[in-house]
Amino acid sequence: MPTEYQFTLPKGYLDEHGELHKTGVMRLATDADEMYAMKDPRVARDPSYMVVVLLSRVVVRLGTLPMVTTQVIEKLSSADFTYLLEFYNHINRENSTEILITCPNCHHRFTYNLTGGDNLPGQMNATQGIKDTRDPIKGSPLSIGRSNGVHDQKTKESKNDK
Repeated sequence: MPTEYQFTLPKGYLDEHGELHKTGVMRLATDADEMYAMKDPRVARDPSYMVVVLLSRVVVRLGTLPMVTTQVIEKLSSADFTYLLEFYNHINRENSTEILITCPNCHHRFTYNLTGGDNLPGQMNATQGIKDTRDPIKGSPLSIGRSNGVHDQKTKESKNDK
């Protein structure tokens, strides 16, 4: 299993010499990284600063910079900072895109890959069986379930039984 992952920032970090740094390497986080961040006095004053400290520890290379510090992370554009947060979450959460779903009607359990990739036979992906039941005005949450007629029919029958 790899422990370091290459990335390319959407905009890049412009250093004090005018050099743009876009490519880098991030390593997997450890418990020690989180413990170090929690002990940082800046995190004690502002808990949201923890992500800045964590990113400065796990981004091991950014362009030709000799070191990635909290000051470098602070000076990133919003787009680059968000990208690094999402990248951090992606590499540190194995199978984070897979969820186990139970159909509320038939109680069938299946794995669903939120990215749509790597679904095995019998599994759903992002382009199959998604029923968007959000109220466009109220914006209620998305309901995930099979939309193959059987489930829809059972739902209609149970509503008619009431």
